[in-house]
Amino acid sequence: MVRAFVAGVAGANCLARQHGVPLRVLDLGVDDDLEDVPAEVSAYHLGPSQPIDRADALTADDCRAALRAGEAIAEVEIAAGADLLIIGDMGIGNTTPAAALVGATLGVPAEEVAGRGTGVDDDQLRHKTQVIAAALDRVGERAEDPFDRLAALGSADIAAGVGFLRAAARRGVPVLLDGIVSIAEAVVAEDLEPGVVAWCAAGHRSTEPAQQLALDKLGLDPVLDLGLRLGEGTGALTALPVLRSAVLMLRELALLADLSPAS
Repeated sequence: MVRAFVAGVAGANCLARQHGVPLRVLDLGVDDDLEDVPAEVSAYHLGPSQPIDRADALTADDCRAALRAGEAIAEVEIAAGADLLIIGDMGIGNTTPAAALVGATLGVPAEEVAGRGTGVDDDQLRHKTQVIAAALDRVGERAEDPFDRLAALGSADIAAGVGFLRAAARRGVPVLLDGIVSIAEAVVAEDLEPGVVAWCAAGHRSTEPAQQLALDKLGLDPVLDLGLRLGEGTGALTALPVLRSAVLMLRELALLADLSPAS
């Protein structure tokens, strides 16, 4: 999939081209040397995370490094002139740590946050639920601390996303969130640095139950509700033209009072 993004043939590439959005591909934790892709893709690479049902996903040092990487990435885009940021994700099985983070943040059991991701069958869903439950049990009360929760249940890319959101909020640049992964990043970012969510908008409602729980917690109402489950930032990119239309209406639509003849 990284190679597909670099080649410009993934879903996010198609929508980014259509809507005139620069798309940057970054490998934070891919378990591959990716020797045949441009070096800048892996400039922030930290390595794959550990299985969350058996060990902490990241060491404390790696979690801090991922947070700093996300902050640096946001700063680069803002310095280049971005006035709206979109954060997407690509990771096989990444709805599992995202759901675990939402469950740990909200105090919700695995059965209520585990979803079907790309469309797993009943047996796979049961296994996924068991993995999340084991991870939540393993972490226990450590989940009360948002940094410990992120290191224990997240991943390098999710931790980088948290840093990305914090940096954007500090600079006053809004972020259009995508599905369950970016929403999980947002609930943790808000715990680490209250006020982050004020700079976030939800692009779409996904099929993941954990996303809906987190949206309710954050008070976010998605722009679109189309049952999307692709990820990659595609839901947010699909919502972008709706937001652009709203901006144009606010800027250019004449008020009725402006059209009435002077009395």
